[in-house]
Amino acid sequence: MSKMADYRIQLRELPDWDAYLLAQSGLPGPRGNLELAQAAALEGEKKLFLRYLQYTPEIAPVNSPFEFLAFCGVLGLGRLTAEGSDEFLKLIRSAASDPRWRIREAVAMAMQLLGDADMEKLITELIQWSEGNLYEKRAAAAAICEPRLLMKPQYAIAALHILERITESVETEKNRKNEAFIALRKGLGYCWSVAVAALPDKGKKCMERWFSSVDKDIRWIMRENLKKNRLMRMDSNWTDFWFHSLQ
Repeated sequence: MSKMADYRIQLRELPDWDAYLLAQSGLPGPRGNLELAQAAALEGEKKLFLRYLQYTPEIAPVNSPFEFLAFCGVLGLGRLTAEGSDEFLKLIRSAASDPRWRIREAVAMAMQLLGDADMEKLITELIQWSEGNLYEKRAAAAAICEPRLLMKPQYAIAALHILERITESVETEKNRKNEAFIALRKGLGYCWSVAVAALPDKGKKCMERWFSSVDKDIRWIMRENLKKNRLMRMDSNWTDFWFHSLQ
């Protein structure tokens, strides 16, 4: 039995989850209990998830156990959305701009649950996010650049198009010292490698377009992707050539 399956059984036997989730959250610490969060998302209900979303940054700051409840709430809404409850998409999108990085990660994971159920709906939604604020753009890239979602060529192509749209916006961004831009840049620093590895022939051509950019942040983004082992495994000669060309 997997750890997550064991957690699901335990949660079913508990009348009140809060104390258990807080005690087992793994926070404060370097890593929250993702298996428990996934179990809670699968076993919980709408009322619980909405209550957990009330744990805002003011009362559940970064790395506190109460932040874990908010994480579970976002992830749970992702499961409900995957089951057809589109009413929660606005709440999930709003959480993409949360100042807590773990909550932003929960948003990407929540949208990936939607992708598991309906990739067309995910792509349609993320195209809109890719035109939103910097945090929303980061969430769009992180959500779709998940290997399990890009097994079919048409989905990898959609991911590349979303990355193209977001990367183009970097060129015109003026305020590059705020936390939102830094988060976007960091996300793009690995997302391209995921999409390119999923569809190498087209992906390499799309990525090569950016190798001639004079924008310092775009060049940094491309270099970071070229450091990723997944690209070395895909085509070591191509990756090594372009990595050294961009130095």
